[in-house]
Amino acid sequence: MKKIIIAFVGLFAFTLSASAQKKTSGAIQFETTVDPAALATANGMQLNDEMRARMPKAMKSSFELLFTATNASYMPVVETEDSNGGGGGGGGGMGRMMMRFGGAGGAREYYYTFADQKLVEVFDISDTTYVMQSKLAVANPPQLNMGGGQRQGGNNAGAPASQNAVQFLPGPPTLEVVKTEETKKILGFDCKKVIIKSIRKAKVLDMDKDIVDETAVWYTTDLGFNFSPNPNMWTEGAVLALENKGNSTVATSIEYRGVSTKDVTAPKKATPITQEEYQKKMESMMSRMRGMGNNRGGAAGQARSIIIN
Repeated sequence: MKKIIIAFVGLFAFTLSASAQKKTSGAIQFETTVDPAALATANGMQLNDEMRARMPKAMKSSFELLFTATNASYMPVVETEDSNGGGGGGGGGMGRMMMRFGGAGGAREYYYTFADQKLVEVFDISDTTYVMQSKLAVANPPQLNMGGGQRQGGNNAGAPASQNAVQFLPGPPTLEVVKTEETKKILGFDCKKVIIKSIRKAKVLDMDKDIVDETAVWYTTDLGFNFSPNPNMWTEGAVLALENKGNSTVATSIEYRGVSTKDVTAPKKATPITQEEYQKKMESMMSRMRGMGNNRGGAAGQARSIIIN
């Protein structure tokens, strides 16, 4: 009888240990939805009915956050058909493949180390994989000198200034964090809402205006680590949703399971690059490409809800 009790206690302790381990690692799926027409309008572009009709109503992409008790990674995910016809989950033989995207505006891989709050970005430029030190914060993205009188932040690159309804003035935006009392559940976690305002000076029909660019950030402290799908949009905790006009990223599911250390560790063979070196490299590339794009309409930059005061 004593042996049975000891065995039961041992089994119970093992179950608790396994359960605790299970809760400290897993995967969270995110979905980003972009409305091109809303983004273009928010960035001051004038769209007629024909232009709107040609634009897709929504573009969606998937991302995955893998986490352990000590590390995490966040990157794009592309669903691919399993050629062996297998693929777990009963989803018709679908498997996952991680994809790295290069360029100035492409999606990147992010690797987090919880103990020292380190964050690195991994991306490709011209067939070279770079790794760059970063951090979670409320911050402006690097301001690249586009040249030719064009400025990052909403102007229609390559088009005469007179054709744009909103002309942003030089200088980085002023950032404000507004705490709210709003809460909601995301994936069963209690989330709080903060609003990050980006305020830029601009001319609207030759009148000086403040352009307010708002992002709603929903975060939870229940997961026990810090994270954001956009490192420049973070105040605390793990961000499970970023919402703004025409562009949103929301956590859609969570699965607790074992995660390989390799999957949450940045590649060791990547070439280190500083923020300053990266900015100079991108400005040099844009300078070379500027002539090629003079007669093309540029894509709308990142846009959130815009309020003209």
